[in-house]
Formats: sequence, C-alpha cells, structure tokens
Amino acid sequence: MIVGIDLGTTNSLVAVWREGAAELVPNALDNLLTPSVVGLDDEGRILVGLAAKERLQTHPHLTAALFKRHMGSAHELQLGHRRFRPEELSSMVLRSLKEDVERRYGEPVTEAVISVPAYFNDAQRKATKIAGELAGLKVERLINEPTAAALAYGLHQRDAASSFLVFDLGGGTFDVSILELFDGVMEVRASAGDNYLGGEDFDDLLVQAFVAAQAGSQDLPPLTEPDIAHRLRREAERVRHALGQSDSATFVLRHGDRQWQQVFTQTQLADLYGPLLARLRTPIETALRDARIRPSELDEVLLVGGTTRMPLIRRMVAGLFGRFPSITLNPDESIALGAAVQAALKARDAALEEVVLTDVCPYTLGIETALNVGESVEVGHYTPIIERNSVVPVSRVKSFRTVHDHQRHVILRVYQGESRWVKENIHLGEMEIDVPMAPAGEIELEVRFTYDNNGLLEAETLVSRTGERRSLVIENNPGVLSPEEIQARLASLAQLKVHPRDQQVNSLLTARLERLYQENLGELRQQLDHMANRFKQVLDSQDDRAIRDLRVQLMRQLDELEQGVWQ
Repeated sequence: MIVGIDLGTTNSLVAVWREGAAELVPNALDNLLTPSVVGLDDEGRILVGLAAKERLQTHPHLTAALFKRHMGSAHELQLGHRRFRPEELSSMVLRSLKEDVERRYGEPVTEAVISVPAYFNDAQRKATKIAGELAGLKVERLINEPTAAALAYGLHQRDAASSFLVFDLGGGTFDVSILELFDGVMEVRASAGDNYLGGEDFDDLLVQAFVAAQAGSQDLPPLTEPDIAHRLRREAERVRHALGQSDSATFVLRHGDRQWQQVFTQTQLADLYGPLLARLRTPIETALRDARIRPSELDEVLLVGGTTRMPLIRRMVAGLFGRFPSITLNPDESIALGAAVQAALKARDAALEEVVLTDVCPYTLGIETALNVGESVEVGHYTPIIERNSVVPVSRVKSFRTVHDHQRHVILRVYQGESRWVKENIHLGEMEIDVPMAPAGEIELEVRFTYDNNGLLEAETLVSRTGERRSLVIENNPGVLSPEEIQARLASLAQLKVHPRDQQVNSLLTARLERLYQENLGELRQQLDHMANRFKQVLDSQDDRAIRDLRVQLMRQLDELEQGVWQ
C-alpha cells in the first residue's frame, strides 16, 4: 500500500487514495493532525504526537519539536541520555503515521510519497528520504508542497491552459511556487521561499511583544525558564489562532496565584508583524521575476498552510495580487491530500487521468573559479553552471581555462547557492583533475552538470587537449547519513521501545494533568492532584469501561478549566 504524507514542521498528516478520492487518516486519538513532536515517557519509551507535545512544558529535557528545521544537517537533539538526528526524530513521526494507516485498513504500508518544501535543498531532500527509510518506508518520490496543493485542488484536471501561484506558509517554512498547466503537463515555472519563516516566528514576535509590555511588572517569573518559555509559546499560538476569528484577544500568563495579561488587536498585529510580512514579499517577487510572469497573468492564487488562516496574511495576499485567493480546502490538509493524489498517480490508479509533473532545481549549482586581477589571481569566485529554477532533468556545460603557468592539477569544487562568493554558498564536493603543463590559459576544460529528477547532481569534466574525462556524482551531501550510517541508525532505533498505541489517549490525559498541576497553585492544584490520583487508581484497575468513563469526565473538566469556566 502506498500513502501520501505531509511531514510538517509543527504538524504532520497522512492520506490514502480510496475509491477514487484522497482520504485523510486519523491517528490513534482520532485527530487528523499529529503534532511533529517526539519525546520519551518516564519509562524511556518513545512518545509521538499530542502526548509528547503536552510534555514539552513539563519534561523539556525529554521532548523535541521543530526538528524539521535541522533536516539535512549534522545537528543532534538530546532526549534524556540519548542524542538523535533530525532524520531519526522525523522517522518516528513517519512510523506513527504509517501505523495509523495500517491499524485503520489492516494492510501493510510499504511505500510513501512525502512532501517537502519547494525550497528544500538537496541535503534536506535526501535527509527526508532517509527518514522514510528509517521508518520502514520506500520513498521513491518526494513531492514539492506547492505541487501537492495544486493536485489537491484538482488543477491537474482542468482542460484549459492556466498559470497559478501557490502561497504556502506553514508552521516553520514559507514557499511560493508558480505552476503552469498545459496539454496534460503540470510544470513548475519557479520556486522561492524561506526555510526559517513560519507560524513559529510569528509566535516568537508575539511573545516578545507581551514580555516588552510587562517589563515594568513586579514579580514577573523568570521568562527564560523552560516551563515559563513553553507556557508563553503555547499562549502565543492560542492568541494567534484567536485573532483569526476576532478583532482582539487577550494574552494571559498565569504563574502560581498571579496572572499577567495584555490585549492584542488586529491593528497592533499589522505593526508587530511588519518585518515578517516584508520577508514574505521577497520570495514572491523572486518567483514572479524568475517565471517572467506578471501578477495579472495568474489565473489563480492558492493559500496553503495553517498560518494562512491569519486575516492579516489573507489581506496582504489579496492586496499583492488584486484578487481574493482560493481557500476552499482546509489549508492544513491540502498538502497531504495532494500527496495521496501523487501516490495514486504513481500507482496508476484508473480513476485518474495521467498527468506529467515537471519540477525545477530550486538552487543555483556552480563551481569555484579564479580571476586574474592585475598581476595576481583572486580565488573564491562563484560561477553558476545550472541556474536556479531550471526545469529538471537538466544538463548544462561551460568552458574554463587554467590560470597559472605550468599547472599540473585543477581542483573542481562544486557549490550550491546564490552568492557571488563560494564562501557564502554550500560546498557539495570536489575532485582533482590532471592537466598537461602549459602556459596559463592554454588548457581548456569543459565542465558539465547534469541534475536529475531524484536530486542527484553529476559533475563531469573533459580536458580538451587530452580527451580525459572525470566525473563526480554528488549523492551524499555534508551532514547527510551514508548507507552504512543508515544501517547503524536502523539497528539503534530498533532497540527503542515505543509507547503502546492503545494507551495514547490515557498518556495524553496524564501529561495534560501534570502540565496543569505545574501551572497552578493552591486549591486548584490540590484538585488537579486529586484528579490525577483518581485517574491513576482507575488505570491500575485495568477496567476499560471505568477508565473510559472517568477519562471523558476529566477531559471535559480540563477543557472547562483551560477555557476559564471551571465549575
């Protein structure tokens, strides 16, 4: 069975293609969204999703979130006594989604189409595929999130040629892509974005504004403590969501028997979020310029990603393009649905007409070159071979000449990026080429780059005088696990104990009670302690019906508590 997965920075979803339509699959808690959070419980077993998210505040040393932002790097996160790479943590989320589908349909899931931000570089894409492999999934295809959104909207089924822009602002990343549909081909014309801009960054600004407003308050708790910091982030997320429905919302920090509050309005948000809104404009302008298309020539603008629910974002997009964007699908769900459509296309489902999807290389690929400046040679210059937003597969060739008399070797260093200087770009690999000794400029080398649909780059050189060819295939970027390392990580992950799926709802309630106990004092804390003890006693009885009845009752009471209507 093949599934479509939206592996998100803050939340992830899985969908399948059943009976001619894409269908989202709920998790063990009967929620469609699974928070991209991984943690260890008190017995050292793996927790994934909402139960882990509840422990971010109470057990920060045992819980990890936002690890997608480190994909493709050697960054590691500490959980208890163990260190995990972003691929490993992501694989636990993927495995949980895989098991949700298997539990619902009783079929083994062996393959997945996983979405990635369009602006993910090669290392990040390869790390995502490795995460799938660590989760026991065959990942032959990654689909760019904007392309998945277009499939979810059914744009591939239109008869007339059209051009559209996908504005994808999620929890941690921002992408904008311009796609064109013609003769059964959906072609990405251009992509741009910011891998460090999303709803989390809007929440950070909201927290900073609240802290600044409370600067003169007395007895304000230490805001750098993990417990307080997580409360502030949780409240910022709540306020941001509330401002999507109303003109104002109150930011409240409770600590012990005291509380601090600040009212935020839509008008205030416009000023507060000004710097982030400015950052959103730059990739839009870049994509339009690279696609050589004017806003008025677009047939449609699609909004994707949960952060686009903010009225401020929707007004900005409407103002930029002079039209209301399309928001008929749930912005949180469209990418997973589109990934399921791609999975069905890959499986050649009879209910779907064949559509050819073309993609682009999102970054410029080139080499380091040297220039003669006066009587000296200046190294460190960057010369592009394949320009960004070239349709893949693509092959480009350029000629270069030696710069020193009697050179014996040339070092070909391959880079990825947009800067004029290689020191500001990403080094991908290098190789040494022998050349015959001759005066400077007499020996010519042809350098050919070939970039395929799987994100593999081959650099090939030809020394014209000798006819000698050398090639370098960039498969493993710096920070990406090698095949041997993947096998070692697989063996290590296999030894981890995973929290039982049928106990997740009970674990969630236990974690929630612990968080609220830590947040409160006095009589309320005593009541929470009493509730936690009651629930533990019922759990120990192993009476499923009694556990279910008390769980429903306690969940309702906690909902009322957090809504401020405690009885």
